[in-house]
Amino acid sequence: MKSNLSRFIFATSLLVVVLLASCKKDEPAPIVETPTTGETITITDDGNGIGTTTWKAINIYVLDGFCFVNDGQTLTIEAGTVIKAKSGEGADASALIIAKGGKIMAEGTATKPIIFTAEADDLKGNVPNDARGLWGGVIVLGKAVLNTVPTEQQIEGIPTTELRGSYGGTNDADNSGVLKYISIRHGGTNIGEGNEINGLTLGAVGAATQIDYIEILSTADDGIECFGGKPNLKHVVINNVGDDGLDYDQGFRGNVQFYLVLGATDGDKGAEQDGGTSPEDGTPYALPTIYNATYIGDNTSTENSVMCFRDNAGGNYYNSIFVNFAKGIDIEKLATGEDSYNRFSNGELKIENNVFYNINSQTSLNANENTFLYSKGAGSDATSNAALATYFTTSNNSVANPGVSASNPVPTTPQTANMASYTSGFDAVTYKGAFGTTNWAQGWTLTFE
Repeated sequence: MKSNLSRFIFATSLLVVVLLASCKKDEPAPIVETPTTGETITITDDGNGIGTTTWKAINIYVLDGFCFVNDGQTLTIEAGTVIKAKSGEGADASALIIAKGGKIMAEGTATKPIIFTAEADDLKGNVPNDARGLWGGVIVLGKAVLNTVPTEQQIEGIPTTELRGSYGGTNDADNSGVLKYISIRHGGTNIGEGNEINGLTLGAVGAATQIDYIEILSTADDGIECFGGKPNLKHVVINNVGDDGLDYDQGFRGNVQFYLVLGATDGDKGAEQDGGTSPEDGTPYALPTIYNATYIGDNTSTENSVMCFRDNAGGNYYNSIFVNFAKGIDIEKLATGEDSYNRFSNGELKIENNVFYNINSQTSLNANENTFLYSKGAGSDATSNAALATYFTTSNNSVANPGVSASNPVPTTPQTANMASYTSGFDAVTYKGAFGTTNWAQGWTLTFE
């Protein structure tokens, strides 16, 4: 009897153990919470580059000195990541440089942009929005074609002793990666003799590189400068830069669309367009195509101008808006040789189907078209200026108030008449300027937060 009872108790206990084990197997796995704070990681470069690596959004990365992504390396940056940089000038400057053959994969989103800023910036307003020159900037170097001799150059801002600062080659389809939803703030430190780093510098970058939704805020030099190559730029905001909003030279031939420049009182031009450096008439000529730009100057400045074409630069502007500048567009005409006026005469420099307003205080077309287009230089004369004045009106340019401002670049009076047709590679929209009825820069930029 006692033996049977013992067996029953043992069997029952065993059953309970089995049942409990079975129940535990069916329970969900314990939830492991993702940490809400990460590390502050200092990035340095001993000459071997920063390696193939991924920067995580949970961390803050601090650039200390020139940090290169070397040939063959890939830097991936997660959406929402913040990258800061130490202050310093000259040899102590900090910057991120994607060397020729290196790649950056930095794809932010409208809700999680990738931010480059100064180390001192707490992202809560302790650094004024208009502070400039607190660190270097972002430099991308590629293997596309330049019009220089020699065909490879050393990028400005990087000492000639640093061989990883070279750019240029033969591949216009070169791919340096992706820059999307990127905000670059407070850059342009002085590296010596008044030479500053741009917000974003593109040296011989190829057409396969994706550059879309970029903000450059308060840099001491140019917003974006393109040295040759064929990079394509879309959805760009340039705000409060110390020099030019868009600068190109050395045979730049890319496409640009939806490009906003908000000029500063002490800034220079909405765009500075140069063709070549050494030689000025080198080939291929600088002949980019630009649709849907909006350049808004500062009314208090007596010096800044819409743009210039010089050093044999050409290029085409269509369906764009230019307002509130002291001066219009000047086209260099030399006494002899190739120049930007020759590019105009040969149909390689076009300013067509655009809207101008409050340029040198002119708010209506009053038979003074040279307020808007004029020649400049040793060869400038009455004949060249008369040709430009006639061209202004015959090319569907107009003088009208689109109702745009630095605080609201979306036209209150949309400009939709006499639109130029779009060529391959561009978004076909029905409005002039960088914005239609909504502000695509709202939310992800500090300019329109």
